[in-house]
Amino acid sequence: MTQQAEPYQALLGILKQRDKVSASELKKVERVKKTSVSESLPQLLVKLGLCSELDVADAFVESGLYEKVKPELYPLETQLPENISLRFLKQYHLIGLGQDEQSITVAMMDPEDEFVIDSLKLITGKNIVAKVGLLSEIDAALEVQYGEGRTAMEKTIEDLGGDDIGEEDLEHLKDLASEAPVIKMVNLIMQRAIETRASDIHIEPFEQSLKVRLRVDGVLKEIDAPSVKSTAAVISRIKIMAKLNIAERRLPQDGRIKVQMLGKELDLRVSTIPTMYGESVVIRLLDKENTVFDFQALGFEGRHLDQFLDVLAMPHGIILITGPTGSGKSTSMYAALKVLNTSERKIITVEDPVEYQMEGVNQIQAKPQIGLTFAAALRSIVRQDPDVIMIGEMRDLETARIAVQSALTGHLVLSTLHTNDAAGGVTRLLDMGLEEYLLTSTVNGILAQRLVRKLCPDCKAPYPAPPEVIDELRLRRFAPEGDIILYKPVGCAACRDMGYRGRMAIIEFLQMTDPLRKLIMAHEEAGAIQKLAIEEGMTTMFENGLIRAIKGTTTIEEVMRVTSEA
Repeated sequence: MTQQAEPYQALLGILKQRDKVSASELKKVERVKKTSVSESLPQLLVKLGLCSELDVADAFVESGLYEKVKPELYPLETQLPENISLRFLKQYHLIGLGQDEQSITVAMMDPEDEFVIDSLKLITGKNIVAKVGLLSEIDAALEVQYGEGRTAMEKTIEDLGGDDIGEEDLEHLKDLASEAPVIKMVNLIMQRAIETRASDIHIEPFEQSLKVRLRVDGVLKEIDAPSVKSTAAVISRIKIMAKLNIAERRLPQDGRIKVQMLGKELDLRVSTIPTMYGESVVIRLLDKENTVFDFQALGFEGRHLDQFLDVLAMPHGIILITGPTGSGKSTSMYAALKVLNTSERKIITVEDPVEYQMEGVNQIQAKPQIGLTFAAALRSIVRQDPDVIMIGEMRDLETARIAVQSALTGHLVLSTLHTNDAAGGVTRLLDMGLEEYLLTSTVNGILAQRLVRKLCPDCKAPYPAPPEVIDELRLRRFAPEGDIILYKPVGCAACRDMGYRGRMAIIEFLQMTDPLRKLIMAHEEAGAIQKLAIEEGMTTMFENGLIRAIKGTTTIEEVMRVTSEA
């Protein structure tokens, strides 16, 4: 360990313990530190993308020596003497919080920087009380105090300038897409998406404006966007990063970007499509660290979880997961694969695209343009002696037939379908043309799910359920006695004033039984199958959602938003 790193032993110990930095990464930081004297070790950890600013701040707090400052506590006017320059404050990410006769309280990104503390003591002649602040929050507060209150995004938008950037000169466009303001703008958009836990970034050109929207917990939210004149350069920058053809603007394109930002390793899926006023770009953010393939964390509990694990333990058959796009089907599928992924089992998947890479699982990327469809891949897979086969989606009869044949010959098959509920999965397969006797002898269970936003635990507010709501939704089924308390979103700094933080699944699980098989053989409609499943004890998605609302993890409004029964 170099001499400069000694004051940070507690910080580094906590970051190592949390698996935020490795020994090899620390050596890399120390090498850079030798050539970058002005930046402290925590600053370099953030700058090199090894840790997020939040990781560093939390590690300082966990060391027990420092208190963290909430963003709303930063004063609107400077609390430091005039002889301390703004350049000094910005360089060391430092802001004054207040002072008395003996001491000055400051928030610092790095409260263990002895040079800064000693300099402040010398300038002010007072004791310095250091607290921890997030780098971006301190910089934003300094802008409010000393600048014109502009955010980094607003300044970058100004730096892009107002020149009309055309699409005709390809070389000029490449040069513009590689210039600092455009690169900074695209990085800031991605940074904002990571900070707000967004799942998708939508960049949409219109005649008079360029819209940038983030999908946070399933809901789109608009953010600051560059001028419409810089549309071509911003979109070209993203296409260059995704290794797409920037000259091709008439056809849709797909690509991937691997990026390390704010201490996270991200896999970005990029999709472009031509529209009236340029190309619309959607970037899907796949955060490997934040994705938890764990049933309890996803919202599975009690009887549902037991039933699903029982079906997973069966040696052969088909398990289907249904729901619309964005309902968490893939995450549930990977959670199931994680349970099944042992050294005794060979697992092969066919996906389009492969979303998450799993150690020990053979994953095949479908490529329909060269003839590698789900059906074509499946025909070869069965000769690879697998125990478990996962099919990204049952899109056609041929794929469904091969899946059924695989299940009949002793394989466990997992797949997804786009239907509204569990009973609809049965009728969808029959409508495809699958024979009912094959379906009843292979399908073991159908899981249907939706994602609802979870209430922020820090600011949710209780209120007594109105009598008309209790009667209309028949809430007494779930709480026969006492007052029924529901919760509503409020909004605080922890959830960025949204009132919600994170999502979970509400589910229904149809387990195949002999009475259900008789109904399917008689070609009964989905409604009759659903009715019998409920009589046999199935809890519907809507009921599962109401139970979660009474427990205080979500709201009635959220359940109504995502379920068709409402």
